[in-house]
Amino acid sequence: MPARHPTSHDVARAAGVSQSTVSYALSGKGTIAPRTREHVLAVAASMGYRPNLAARSMRTQRSGRLAVVTGATVDNRLRMFTGAAEVAAEAGYAVDTHSVDGTAEDRTERVADLARGGQVEGVLTFLPVVREALSLDDDAAPVVAVTAFDEQMRTTGELADAGLLGTVIGALVEAGHRRFLHVAGPEHFASARARRDVYLAEVARHGVESLGVVGGAWSPASGRAAILALPDDAPPLAVIAANDNVALGVLRGATDRGWSVPGDLVVTGWDDAEFSAYTTPSLTTIPVDFREAGRRAMRRLLAAVRGEEAPEPTAPLQHVVWRESTGPIRP
Repeated sequence: MPARHPTSHDVARAAGVSQSTVSYALSGKGTIAPRTREHVLAVAASMGYRPNLAARSMRTQRSGRLAVVTGATVDNRLRMFTGAAEVAAEAGYAVDTHSVDGTAEDRTERVADLARGGQVEGVLTFLPVVREALSLDDDAAPVVAVTAFDEQMRTTGELADAGLLGTVIGALVEAGHRRFLHVAGPEHFASARARRDVYLAEVARHGVESLGVVGGAWSPASGRAAILALPDDAPPLAVIAANDNVALGVLRGATDRGWSVPGDLVVTGWDDAEFSAYTTPSLTTIPVDFREAGRRAMRRLLAAVRGEEAPEPTAPLQHVVWRESTGPIRP
């Protein structure tokens, strides 16, 4: 069997850089440091790498199409796809959607097939793939794999980040709150674990009292049960609910106990569900902008297609919406 010719992917691995950096070094496009360019060119020469000019010519023939692998486009994945499709349309591309069942290995194979098929100029996947197995030759279209969902299609990575709870808890402490409770989500969700961990770190950092971490479900029933289980002398209390559904149950439990919100309790949620602006009182919460996440991902793919540096994010994925349930907070 003849020896396999090294590809740009092999050069990237040997040089310890990304494949886009190799592309910039070889093409002279993009913005990389002269020392980096020299290093990549030296590694490529030592490996006997030669660009596949025929393949490059094929790849530069525009099809005007991009592929997005989303799984079933429901809920948050639909929002991400909508944002990605908007950016693609603004750049003059049509988008083909692909839902791939099975394992990460199955998806990896499908993504590789799409990249090699010559029908699209780039492939974006929101679902996990086996990155080590995604070794593509020079004639393949660029692939951008975003860490957005795990194997069970639960949010992960940046979408599960809970750092803004630090802002929320800090503002509540600044407003005079000294006793806290966290009504958590299910342990097997990365987002629930992240919110719990930030809660524990922040109450420890501020030296305030915690009545614990309770709950464990994304349900109003879990929030209500947590409040009904509290001792009569629990208020004044700041309740950090894992999401808006849990917070809805907290509000119901406070009413059942005869406790006022804000007053005896202040309450925060997460997600900015449609109802959160219409509860009584309206709910302080943290929305996650899945649409912007999709836009960001597509901008990365377009940069890869064009051989450019990926743009820096221009908008946050999360922010705090302060409403009546936390009283007059001035963060």
